[in-house]
Amino acid sequence: MSTPAGSLEAAAPSAAREPVWPHVRGGQPDRIKLSWLIKLHWGGIVGQSLAIVSARWVVGIDVPLLALFGILGFEVVENVGLELWLRRGGQVGERFIATAMFTDAFILTALLALSGGYSNPFSTMYLVNVALATVLLDAAWAWAMLGTSLALFGSLFGLHHLGVLQVLSSLDHAEIMSLHMQGMWVSFAVAAAFIVYVVARVQLALTQVEEALAAERSLSARKDKVASLATLAAGAAHELSTPLSTIAVVVKELMRSAEKSGASSSSLEDLALIREQVKRCRDILHHMSAQAGENAGEPIVELPLASWVDEAMAFLPDPTRVELRTDADLAAHAVAGPPRGLARALRSLLKNAVQASAPGKRVLLRVEVEGGAVRAQVIDQGCGMPQEILSRAGEPFFTTKVPGEGMGLGLFLTHTLAEQLGGNLELKSMPGSGTTATLKLPVTFRVPAAPQRRSEAP
Repeated sequence: MSTPAGSLEAAAPSAAREPVWPHVRGGQPDRIKLSWLIKLHWGGIVGQSLAIVSARWVVGIDVPLLALFGILGFEVVENVGLELWLRRGGQVGERFIATAMFTDAFILTALLALSGGYSNPFSTMYLVNVALATVLLDAAWAWAMLGTSLALFGSLFGLHHLGVLQVLSSLDHAEIMSLHMQGMWVSFAVAAAFIVYVVARVQLALTQVEEALAAERSLSARKDKVASLATLAAGAAHELSTPLSTIAVVVKELMRSAEKSGASSSSLEDLALIREQVKRCRDILHHMSAQAGENAGEPIVELPLASWVDEAMAFLPDPTRVELRTDADLAAHAVAGPPRGLARALRSLLKNAVQASAPGKRVLLRVEVEGGAVRAQVIDQGCGMPQEILSRAGEPFFTTKVPGEGMGLGLFLTHTLAEQLGGNLELKSMPGSGTTATLKLPVTFRVPAAPQRRSEAP
């Protein structure tokens, strides 16, 4: 395969790891926050259930099971409602999330009031609510959550002093202190686990944001490079067209004069060589300008995969050297993008593979549709590439082809187009084992148009 090669996999965060919230449509921040809160709710409900069961049947504390599980039932209904609201595309804003979180604080207060009041060591869970508010809400809401939590926790002391709450009155002081100390350890473990989970998810989300920004910067830089290349090529073609045309005219006149004067055959051959090289220079400038600016202004359309493959193979010097294998219905799927650019991208990979393979050897084009993407693999039968060449993948004008076979722009432009369309290009190669180029692009499902019936003559 041609040697502008290397690992061209786009630096997209999804390629490196699974996203933190893969099921949230659109990736809106508030919807992501609500999805996160719902998951934490389910974890909290399970933990609260275990705590109630342990207190009643393991420790032997007489707690009001009906009232406590009634509150947990309300939590389940609330969380199911939030889940349905999120999945059905309901409007989610910061006020909506704040309301859910303040409801959590009141639910926690009710649970504590029914299971020991201020002496319940799980009162440290107020800190988890405040920490979550700090992460998910803005500063004003976070301070409001802090104030609300302090007021609700303080209300437990007030209710006890008023005689409304009986704090584990069935136990003596020593037993209460022993249970309190054990509960503090469990409470610390639970709160610490929640906080570690939250911080770890935030750190992962920040890493993914940084990766996405890096990918955007890389794509922007590549677009700028393509634009600069197109400008350079167009300027070079414009500036050199006049002198090249002049040389071509002069050479033609010289050849005519030399033929009339009976010049030697070697002189005529030299003039023919000059004319041929001038033509080659003009062809190179035209090809470079056309390649660099090929996609500019071209509309984005849905191109059926069958048409994409046909267009790519149509202008190959020898299409019979390409073996197509696919299990997918190419007519039922399409890829969105500029049609000429898409065909040129795949054709460039096929030409590289054919040129890298020995004469008479066929290259393999494997087209697969999986997980919302089409993967076109081009496998040559060449000698492969060492790592130092592979590492320079995608650099414009880098090539180890013999002069006249390429300019080192094919993979650079293919990589750029793949990134612009949300895909990637990856090359794998080892000396002696050939090269595999994998072009991956988003794919859409299309229903083939039903054949129209011809009306029969009466």
